[in-house]
Amino acid sequence: MTLLPAFLSGAPTVAVIRLQGAITIGSRGLSDVALAPVIERAFSRGRPVAVALQINSPGGSPVQSSLIAARIRRLAQEKDVPVHAFVEDVAASGGYWLATAADRIWVDRGSIVGSIGVISAGFGLSDLIAKQGIERRIHTAGKSKSQLDPFQPERPEDVARLERLLSDLHDYFIAHVKKRRGDWLAEDPELFSGEFWLGERAVALGLADGIAHIVPKMRELFGEKVRFRRYGQRKGLLARLGATAVEQALGAVEDRATFARYGL
Repeated sequence: MTLLPAFLSGAPTVAVIRLQGAITIGSRGLSDVALAPVIERAFSRGRPVAVALQINSPGGSPVQSSLIAARIRRLAQEKDVPVHAFVEDVAASGGYWLATAADRIWVDRGSIVGSIGVISAGFGLSDLIAKQGIERRIHTAGKSKSQLDPFQPERPEDVARLERLLSDLHDYFIAHVKKRRGDWLAEDPELFSGEFWLGERAVALGLADGIAHIVPKMRELFGEKVRFRRYGQRKGLLARLGATAVEQALGAVEDRATFARYGL
């Protein structure tokens, strides 16, 4: 018996893109550069009837979140393909930004969703180095060039500048969510506070469309014969040989810490 490809046999195909981990600015984790070929293939290969995003991300870089989501939306419009997001453990902060690239967002009852906010965290080490008898020497051209240096005491004007930047980013995030979710969103003062919720509450707030898992939902929408073609990031040769083991270990620790913010 000859088995024809799904698009020739008449069986509809759903392209599945896995978005797992923190959203980063480098080659490790989720970034626009790393995901670009994955997303392009998913939308272009075999004429899919839909693209499904399997999301398990606690967030990360706001710019990379925006770039990845914008790429998905552009291709969805160019190819006229609907996009469904399926949240696993968490789609929070930038992870939720990725989910909003979909036309519909589906969650598990135990999924953590939301955290629509912006955070900047670091350490202040000025007292520590002073106790060790270490003198910090820094020379700049430009009065703000050394702002928020962790080895110097915080200056009120630097904190105020950072808070303005975070507020602007937060406004950008809120505007994006409102644009994508529109009239579905509930009138709730906590919606954009950085709070996060479990699946059913997220649905009630309009952050998601319902409780559903990928296989039964896609079968419900496209028939029992629907097939799935899965796409994900590929490790380079050096990574497969273990040459970047230290970098991967550090990345795993960073990911673990980010997920831990949500009790995962």
